[in-house]
Amino acid sequence: MDLEHSIGELKRRFGIRTDTKDVKSIFGGNINRAFCLSTDSESLFVKINAARALSFFEAEADGLEALRTAEGVSVPEIVDVGCAGEISYLALRWIEFSSKTKSAEHLLGVALAQQHRDTADQFGWYRENTIGATPQRNTLMCNWSDFFRLERLGVQLELAAKRGLPQQQLDQAYYVMERLECFFVGREPVASLLHGDLWSGNWGCDASGKPFIYDPAVYYGDREVDLAMTRLFGGFGDAFYSAYQKEWPLIDGWEERIDLYNLYHLLNHFNLFGASYFDQTSDTLSRLWNSVR
Repeated sequence: MDLEHSIGELKRRFGIRTDTKDVKSIFGGNINRAFCLSTDSESLFVKINAARALSFFEAEADGLEALRTAEGVSVPEIVDVGCAGEISYLALRWIEFSSKTKSAEHLLGVALAQQHRDTADQFGWYRENTIGATPQRNTLMCNWSDFFRLERLGVQLELAAKRGLPQQQLDQAYYVMERLECFFVGREPVASLLHGDLWSGNWGCDASGKPFIYDPAVYYGDREVDLAMTRLFGGFGDAFYSAYQKEWPLIDGWEERIDLYNLYHLLNHFNLFGASYFDQTSDTLSRLWNSVR
């Protein structure tokens, strides 16, 4: 993939002055190539991929804009999203991230609760996007159990069956799906604006301690989904959770749904990365299956 095409398009559209010697590769992602692009006035974060990935970048930009409009957690500012020849790109204002602090975690918890207060009448979103490299369906529905069963677990299980998830685990998963309402007795989730992929690698803070979130998989869903994922791989401390709870306490029983919501992400990781996530997926399925027998 040729970065020069996207730089040329940014030059044409915005009149920036730069060249390829002002580009530094950013490592860490496994889906796109990413760069820090220094211009005559500022630095940009630029992700590129093949032209066919343009819709993914457009969905990401729309997600960032939805999060910005919610006035909860801050997000990087969008500069441009587009296509240049065989290359698609997304350009954002560069943020110089610093070490995460307890103060930043506290602010993140407060701001995330504020973001979750942006609610909708239906679950889902107006367009498809991606969860990692996997297409994420967001068909609007009025019933949360139906949405999570069909648009989240159902899609991932179809992929997992093709990826080789053993029949025992598939049977357990479908058993849990049939009894999904057991997890919501006496509770009607609100459709909150979610980041959708909130692990520790998708948030940071600048030198002032201001938190930012990025790489979203936005949709409207149960706010516990975001909170559950923060616990999947760690990286969030007590300052974050106590601040969120003080701002908007979770309803009793939320702990019982952590495994359920994280099953979606574990299945996705199994589908993307294979056997290295089998044990964690299998253990989670076993706990869920036993809880509804």
